[in-house]
Amino acid sequence: MSSSSKKTGGVHDLGIFKLSDCCLLKISEGDISQWFINGSSDAIVNPANERMLGGGGADGAIHRAAGPQLREACYKVPEVRSGVRCPTGEARITPGFKLPASHVIHTVGPIYDVHSNPAALLRSSYKNSLSVAKENNIQYIAFPAISCGVFGYPFEEAATVAISTIKEFANDFKEVHFVLFADDIYSVWLKKAKELLQAQE
Repeated sequence: MSSSSKKTGGVHDLGIFKLSDCCLLKISEGDISQWFINGSSDAIVNPANERMLGGGGADGAIHRAAGPQLREACYKVPEVRSGVRCPTGEARITPGFKLPASHVIHTVGPIYDVHSNPAALLRSSYKNSLSVAKENNIQYIAFPAISCGVFGYPFEEAATVAISTIKEFANDFKEVHFVLFADDIYSVWLKKAKELLQAQE
C-alpha cells in the first residue's frame, strides 16, 4: 500500500488500491464536503434521508457547504410518495452548487435495526449511486460510509458490502474514493480493503 499522503481537494489519500487496470480505490480521512478532483467530472455521495432536504452528520455538512441552492434543487425532485423523494436504496443526482465537486449523488441507506434486509438495501445504495454516476459521465466519485452514523450499520459489515459492490464497477470510473470522517471507520475500511483488494505500491 502506498504510504504517501498526497492531498486531493481537502483530504489526504492514505490507502490506495487497484480495482482494475483503469481504476483506483482511494481511502482517506477528511471532510467529504471539501473533496474534489476537477470540478467537472467528479461527484460526492450524500447519505441523505428520504425527504432529501438535509439532515445531520455528513448530509448537513454537504448542504451547508453547497448553500441553499442545493436544498432548492432537492425540493424540486418529484416525490414518489408523500414526503419521499428518494426511497431507501435508490439514488438521485443534483449539481454541487458551491461545493468544489461538480455533482452530488443523494442516496438513502438502510437503518440497520429497522429494515429486514439491510445488506441488500445498502448494496442497492452503492450500486444505484454508481449507476447514476456512470449515466452522468462522472469519472471520479467519493463515498462516505453510508448508514454507519445514526443509522447504526456495523462498520465491518458495511465495509464488506461497500467494497465488494464497487468492485462490480471497476471498469466504469477512473477513481472511486471513500472519504471517512472518523478514525475508527477509516481503520475498518482500510483493513477490509487490504483483505478484498490488491494494494497499489
